[in-house]
Amino acid sequence: MSSQRRRRGGHEEEEENSERWTVSYMDMVTVMMCLFIVLFAISQVDQVKFNELRESLAAGFGDASASVSVVDGSSGVLDGGDAPSLDIAPVDGAAGISPLDGNPQELAQAEARNLDAVRESIRTELEEAGLEDEVRFAITERGLVIGLVSENTFFSPASAAMPRTSLEVVDTIAATLRPLDNDILLEGHANPLPYTEPYETNWELSADRATKVLRRMVEHEGIAPTRVRAIGYGDAYPAAEGPDALDLNRRVDVVVLSTQPESVRTLLPEAAHDMEGA
Repeated sequence: MSSQRRRRGGHEEEEENSERWTVSYMDMVTVMMCLFIVLFAISQVDQVKFNELRESLAAGFGDASASVSVVDGSSGVLDGGDAPSLDIAPVDGAAGISPLDGNPQELAQAEARNLDAVRESIRTELEEAGLEDEVRFAITERGLVIGLVSENTFFSPASAAMPRTSLEVVDTIAATLRPLDNDILLEGHANPLPYTEPYETNWELSADRATKVLRRMVEHEGIAPTRVRAIGYGDAYPAAEGPDALDLNRRVDVVVLSTQPESVRTLLPEAAHDMEGA
């Protein structure tokens, strides 16, 4: 009897839950999944949102000129690598300034003065040799353009051969350009006449003219070949129109490329015009 009361009045023993460990396991898996999601999210940089955040922080701290940089790639200061360096186009030392100084208009004016100094140096050398009428100068958005344009000097019809006078002009120009850091682009041109023997088309003719000038500058005047490249435009970009312009379009343009960024180069023609009118 007493044993029956004990059985009725006592608490039943709980059954052991052998699956309890799965709850902790699932919690751990969930936490790890969240961790990987967060890591993936912070590894993706939304440039637009980043710029908005940068401007907001700059305005909040009262510094509108504050800048923050985003460095792409796997190496950086936190990875034990070197700090990233700024890729800044150099400016001629004669100006005494760097791209971080002044506004684009001031930089354009300084670059225009540098290019004009190169132009005047070449012009002076050509005048001393009696060759000043064999070239034309212009300061454009690309830099200083030296047009090897002469009615009877540089190139005969359907020919890339340069007579002695043409070689003297190229040598004089190259001597001034040799010590500079600027890259040089040689652009060959032809007039629109279809007869181009021994060349198949005006493309080959114009490219050969540019290449002949390049070889003279590199092989005879010692300009580094890494600074110079040549291209042929055929008759696509005439210097003048009409039957009287056929001789003028047999030419090569020597382009002394500006080292300034595009935001400054676009202001070069206006800066050069203002400088000439001053």
